[in-house]
Amino acid sequence: MTSTLGAPHGVTEKEDAGQRNVLRMRYKQVRYVSEAICRPLMIEDYGVQGMANTSPPRWHLAHTTWFFETFLLKPYLPGYAALHPQFESLFNSYYETLGAPFPRPLRGALSRPTTEEIYSYRAHVDAALVELLDNVRGNDWAEVAARIALGCHHEEQHQELMLTDIKYNFSLNPLRPTYRADLRKAPPEEASPLYWTPRPGGIYEIGAKETGFAFDNERPRHRIYLDSHLLASRLVTNGEYLEFIAAGGYQNAALWLADGWHTVREQNWQAPLYWQRIEGAWWQFTLGGMQPIIETAPVCHVSYYEADAYARFRNARLPTEQEWEAAAALQSVQSAMGNFRESDFLHPQPTTQQTEMTQMFGDVWEWTSSAYTPYPGYRAPAGALGEYNGKFMANQMVLRGGSCVTPAGHAGATYRNFFYPHDRWQFSGIRLANNP
Repeated sequence: MTSTLGAPHGVTEKEDAGQRNVLRMRYKQVRYVSEAICRPLMIEDYGVQGMANTSPPRWHLAHTTWFFETFLLKPYLPGYAALHPQFESLFNSYYETLGAPFPRPLRGALSRPTTEEIYSYRAHVDAALVELLDNVRGNDWAEVAARIALGCHHEEQHQELMLTDIKYNFSLNPLRPTYRADLRKAPPEEASPLYWTPRPGGIYEIGAKETGFAFDNERPRHRIYLDSHLLASRLVTNGEYLEFIAAGGYQNAALWLADGWHTVREQNWQAPLYWQRIEGAWWQFTLGGMQPIIETAPVCHVSYYEADAYARFRNARLPTEQEWEAAAALQSVQSAMGNFRESDFLHPQPTTQQTEMTQMFGDVWEWTSSAYTPYPGYRAPAGALGEYNGKFMANQMVLRGGSCVTPAGHAGATYRNFFYPHDRWQFSGIRLANNP
């Protein structure tokens, strides 16, 4: 359908059509990728939920659809008819102002709607969203365009979660099923030397600029002061982390924060998540099945507690998020060299680069020592969308940089990820920092 409503003020009909077409293609591409991620699954895999923090793949497919329906179709498309009235609460994640969400730990208990019905739900919303995009009127256009962009970024976040959740779900199965047997595999390489990169002290600007897309927690941009410091030139490797294990790191209370030491003993942690000792050698579960540990690859699936203990073991520390961002702003954010999802490894890879700073983007989310708190002057958006990020700004730690299952271009220098310090099912790893 072609819009006949006229372009927004100050925009020609041709420019308006071009903007709508770009947004339409962006929407369709994101929606396609979510379903492509699920294509290797068997129908039985769609409903598995391995723990309360993960979600079944089909719930991700439905929730991302609910987001577009709730924040775009219902308020902006006259006459829109929801496919099912109870989907409003069933696929609500945590937006309490919109009603009571279905309990997160019980998502895997839902055998209905069926996976086929969820795909029908996606098709229903997709058709209506394209209709809205083609016909949205005058003053609503800017807000609709902004919400579609947010919805696309939101779905990309869930694409990453689908892969991390599938990995965790599969890891619980004694058969160790393989998500994809056709993933790329790089030959083991020597890791580049780790050395300290001096970073000058001074005043820096942190946070996203006012133009272009950014999540609300990346703003407002503001000035901060940093003392001079050192950042490691690359990520910590499996081999280096093995030295921590061999030295009794998991048995040395002096290296751990109190909560971390309690967690280590309570959970009986002896190594990163997915690591297993088989006939005297270390292996790890991956999205490509069980694989021997590659010592030169970045260590991943470690908690903040483990990252902090490892840093103490090396007489170092973790960087603050401000130190990380100030250094990352000098890098090529969308560099093709970054190991993102599109690289098709779906696992961290060694680096042989010997530049001042490598692996800043992709491979693993890098724990920082910074608590997830609002920036000075932050105000959550009005309405239910204000629940997206702001209400989680307590008791969590910031991670930066993206991972090997993050979509390329999704996580820039100002992007703030956040998880609880005990979480480790994400592709989280370590970059060290130190004082001069």
